[in-house]
Amino acid sequence: MSRYPPISPVETLFAQEAGEPLPLSGELARIFGLLRLPRQRTPAHVIGNFVMTLDGVVALNIAGHMSGADISGFNRQDQALVGLLRAVADAVIIGAGTMRVEEGHLLTPEDIAPDLEADYRALREKLGKTEAAWNVIVSARGRLNLEQPLFHAGRVPILVVTTARGLEDLRKQTWGPSTRVVAVQEEGAISASALLRTIGEVCGGHLWLLEGGPRLLGDFLQESVLDELFLTLAPQIAGRADSSERPGLVAGKLFAPSTPRWSQLTAVRRSESHLFLRYALKEPGV
Repeated sequence: MSRYPPISPVETLFAQEAGEPLPLSGELARIFGLLRLPRQRTPAHVIGNFVMTLDGVVALNIAGHMSGADISGFNRQDQALVGLLRAVADAVIIGAGTMRVEEGHLLTPEDIAPDLEADYRALREKLGKTEAAWNVIVSARGRLNLEQPLFHAGRVPILVVTTARGLEDLRKQTWGPSTRVVAVQEEGAISASALLRTIGEVCGGHLWLLEGGPRLLGDFLQESVLDELFLTLAPQIAGRADSSERPGLVAGKLFAPSTPRWSQLTAVRRSESHLFLRYALKEPGV
């Protein structure tokens, strides 16, 4: 008997999703029913996945409570969805700040929802994805601890995208053969376009998943390279104090009123008071 309690199905309230039905089976089919995603896209289809409180907070910024699980309330349907999107992805992308919060964790389906590992593995096999998705970490300044076991274990291929200056610092450490470190420019912030171009050259694939953080999402929206956004709305109000920063969904970029990023709602799903929203992003000015 599983030591994990069963996950209640997610109720679909509205869905006008594009793409082909995913070949879900077992628990994934029971929990999610019908889900559609583009299968073959050139360039790759880029999806963002985030969880947010009712008042727009995506991170509590309190030691020991920095993860998205604190925002979702450790909601199991949200964890199952994170795992599902990782299972269909060819590359999972996070920034260095998010990586430091998730230190020691791999961006794999079974890491977030271990009880669904067999169903995730079956889904990847049906999609012809026999290898684990690349874990892609963006660090312009090279502020990463590459001595962590995950950079040496070889369980998943890892790509670190940095600058020449960041690479200089990272070379003071060692990493395993399953980890690649690539400098895309001399210094400065790495553009989303340069990042995606490098992922295409090194990782390949047709679907890439962005998991964080707010600055990286802002870069993707700035350059209009994000195709879809999965947004879990958690039914908590986190609040903000003048003495501490609690980031919202996007940081470092200002869009409205001159260049707002509009989107089209394509699905609404529900689990009790959690809402699982899905948006297609529109081009600026559309």
